[in-house]
Amino acid sequence: MALLEIREINKDFGGLRAIDHVNLEVQEGEILGLIGPNGAGKTTLFNVITGFYKPTTGRVVFKGEDITGLKPNQVAEKRLVRTFQATTLFKENTVLENMSLGFHLEQKMNFWEELLRTSRQRRMQKEIQEQSLAILNFMMLEPFKDQLAKNLPYGYQRALGVSIALAANPQLLLLDEPVCGMNAEETELMMGHIRRVHEEKKITIIIVEHDMRVAMGLSDRIAVLNYGRKIAEGPPAEIQENKMVIEAYLGAEED
Repeated sequence: MALLEIREINKDFGGLRAIDHVNLEVQEGEILGLIGPNGAGKTTLFNVITGFYKPTTGRVVFKGEDITGLKPNQVAEKRLVRTFQATTLFKENTVLENMSLGFHLEQKMNFWEELLRTSRQRRMQKEIQEQSLAILNFMMLEPFKDQLAKNLPYGYQRALGVSIALAANPQLLLLDEPVCGMNAEETELMMGHIRRVHEEKKITIIIVEHDMRVAMGLSDRIAVLNYGRKIAEGPPAEIQENKMVIEAYLGAEED
């Protein structure tokens, strides 16, 4: 059984069909790349999977459970977690303070415990800080833990966004253009982070990315959307030779 199944998903916005009868499976342990030109429906599909949009028709099945129509926080509680194209951080808080927010799904505190600072609450706070530091160390951000998020270089801000997603203990992690806006050095660093997250933490990943070198270099398998339809699916080498893909997307990248 696939970890994630997208079954005949359609998503309409008024008279516009943004996702058109898409079927897709994600196997546990793989990195699936989702590519396509601007407006192909990639982020819309991410939003459907993670509960930000309800599909017009079709189903989203995760670990054998129909999660179609669940709210985003309910989807995340199933350990299906996403990042966003834009860096969504509390810029006026420190890196460590940002990290602690990512544990809210895992660590729930009673109002009176928070108010009275019981021993359980203090113990949980200590555990959150220890786990936050462990993730920051894994993502090479621990030296910046006391810096305000707004003062981090852009690539490190994006890495912090991934770190916060890791705090939710994902089984499936959806990365929406993780290297967007990065220079070459930052891109290489982020690619290394993604490989380590996949290999060392055993997290299945779906990655939307416009940078073809990144998508092809990281993915075990690629699915291609164009005008909301899936037009191809297969290993990177096969996708690179697919004439429909070259015409729809890769061809636009060639000189």
